[in-house]
Amino acid sequence: MRQFVLIAHDVPLEPDFSLDDLAGGAGRLDALCRSITASFVTSHGIREDVNTHLVVQDEFTITFTGSDLRRFNPDERSTAALVRNALEHREEAIGALPAEPSPGIELYRRGLADTLAELADDGPVVQLHEDGAPVVDIDAAELESGVFVLSDHRDFTGAEAELLDAHVEQRLRLGPERLHTDQAITVAHHYLDTAGYDRF
Repeated sequence: MRQFVLIAHDVPLEPDFSLDDLAGGAGRLDALCRSITASFVTSHGIREDVNTHLVVQDEFTITFTGSDLRRFNPDERSTAALVRNALEHREEAIGALPAEPSPGIELYRRGLADTLAELADDGPVVQLHEDGAPVVDIDAAELESGVFVLSDHRDFTGAEAELLDAHVEQRLRLGPERLHTDQAITVAHHYLDTAGYDRF
């Protein structure tokens, strides 16, 4: 199981944003939707062994479970509609119990700290960051069940950096160039799919 944790700093908590203005009024939800799509979609298929967690303003976490997703389309607007629909059900998330707005999607009333604590036993927590060690220095097999943490268009805040210092086992970079989050997810998948570029 591969997992991705995406930090959404500016996505509105109120689900009244327009699907026609994802880059503006929806807090760069367009870029985050591209990242969610990149974590799941293959050519004519979907990765069922992936979970992706969208942490919205450190208050809610929307979890997408690949094995249970239905009618998941590879376009920003439809993915944004799934996010908005999940936020519309936020009052149904009580304590540790999630809201379940649609198949394969759950909304939890928890922020980054609780999400990382929940995932800590699933595999190594890995921060993807341009200041990390080269990913090729790590055996790909060690990362196959990794929990990869990425930020949106903003850098990690100071509080997030301190929190990650307490949870992260590896801080890795994927190449010499800075990548958008969706690109980083694609490269990470490729690195693991090819067992560290050894299997094609």
